[in-house]
Amino acid sequence: MTTKIAHARKLCPTLGIIGTLLIGASSAFAQQAAQQPGSASFVENFDKLDRSIWYISDGWNNGPHQNCTWSKNQVKVEGGALQLSFAEGQSKDRSYLCGEIQTKKRFGYGTYEARMKAATGSGLNSAFFTYIGPADKQPHDEIDFEVLGKNSGQVQVNQYIKAKGGNEKLVPIGANADDGFNDYAFVWEPGRLRYYLNGKLVQDVTDPAKIPDSQQKIFFSLWGTDTLKDWMGKFAYTKPTSLEVDRFAYTAPGDKCQFPESIACTLN
Repeated sequence: MTTKIAHARKLCPTLGIIGTLLIGASSAFAQQAAQQPGSASFVENFDKLDRSIWYISDGWNNGPHQNCTWSKNQVKVEGGALQLSFAEGQSKDRSYLCGEIQTKKRFGYGTYEARMKAATGSGLNSAFFTYIGPADKQPHDEIDFEVLGKNSGQVQVNQYIKAKGGNEKLVPIGANADDGFNDYAFVWEPGRLRYYLNGKLVQDVTDPAKIPDSQQKIFFSLWGTDTLKDWMGKFAYTKPTSLEVDRFAYTAPGDKCQFPESIACTLN
């Protein structure tokens, strides 16, 4: 996945896109932002969608690589889980609709955990990630878990620092991510970033140059592509499908873990 594509697909026009002018902002400015106190710890069990926490993307797409339009109608909570759907539906120049939510607040260092079941289909991307960028007057920083539809038996982890990526790693899941729920987590600290899959450490980043330092928003998204075949697989729509999220938790450094099975319970 190229830096250009990764950056473009996260921008929210309603928040005031200013292009790429601020990508080159100084590292000193980003460091200062990162050292501000972050938002508080919380756990989201998705018994309902708390609109004071979550913003629903609606009415746009993130560029020519994305073959669907974000739609509020593809976002719902049912049976104690968030469902982000991908389905046929005309909107502007796209023939498909897809779902995304993002937090309104920004979060800094801490433990981020999602229990989710990926959508089914080649050419789809089921993603849990954090991101900040020019739309929020910050350089592009990002931390990713992405299940790519061409092979749901693995998940890609990756991070971007000042719009520079190239840190991808594909991690075997041991089963298909669209067959059941799996636990995805990362622990983000100054000088260290650890990725966990189902409680097991799968990537440990200790090079400060490869670790973001800007506070970011939390995203869940499901989207598709007709063009990124090498990365996500050839798009082959057959029927509606959904990314399901059973639980999300953020634990700030030093806080109590937010649920009994949390990675933060064993790290604190």
